[in-house]
Amino acid sequence: MNLSGNLAKMRVELTNPIHYFLPLSENELYLNDLIGQSLTLRFTDEINCVNCQKKTKKSFNQGHCYACFRRLPQCDICIVKPEHCHYEAGTCRDEQWGEQHCLQPHYIYLANSSGLKVGITRGTQIPTRWIDQGAVQALPIIEVSERLLSGLVEVELKKSLNDKTSWQKMLKGHIERLDLESARDEVFADNEDFLANLQQQWGEDAIEFLHEEESLEIHYPVLEYPSKVVSFNFDKNPEVSGKLMGIKGQYLIFDTGVINIRKFSGYHIEVIF
Repeated sequence: MNLSGNLAKMRVELTNPIHYFLPLSENELYLNDLIGQSLTLRFTDEINCVNCQKKTKKSFNQGHCYACFRRLPQCDICIVKPEHCHYEAGTCRDEQWGEQHCLQPHYIYLANSSGLKVGITRGTQIPTRWIDQGAVQALPIIEVSERLLSGLVEVELKKSLNDKTSWQKMLKGHIERLDLESARDEVFADNEDFLANLQQQWGEDAIEFLHEEESLEIHYPVLEYPSKVVSFNFDKNPEVSGKLMGIKGQYLIFDTGVINIRKFSGYHIEVIF
């Protein structure tokens, strides 16, 4: 059977294991049923901007043409570094977008994807954010009133905590389970003065400490993890083929290598299965 369309990041549903759906323009392919079967993805040498749909020779920031990359608020540097949010300065690329996405409750969380890490996400992105990162455990520890404040907290916490995922280690599986609740208590104790001062500056209602939350366990549909991670790239090889051994994060795991679907958003492909 063949399907074709433009890629977007896989849609997920929190089940045990996670359910994965591959968007292809107007179509959507349920992937869990294909695990253990042969699958081919073939890039047709056409990229369409995920925002304006115009053809582009090169993709920027996961599927944007250069004009949209330069113009859209979701492509601004403050999305990667929320501590640089400049909405209050009046220089947001789109104030309405900023109100809908940045001036909303955000969570600082601990996760275990390739080891303990700290991160931030909007409340509406829980648990999708954790699944996209391939976390096997996640725990929200602080709720704040807006994105800028979440960035200020993260900057301080990542002085002692990792804020990156080793995607190669994540894809090898066998991630040792951690006591995230104990790690949360240590974070609160080690950063007590900083957090108290920040709450005093922003107001008690702006920061809530989540002492009673329990960690979420996440399970992925994987038959076998690779012992050595080899990454596919449509820009170098237009065809990815092999037996689909599993899915984790935004990666398809083949017996021949892995591919990050989100990285190639906007790429027009044919799927053969």
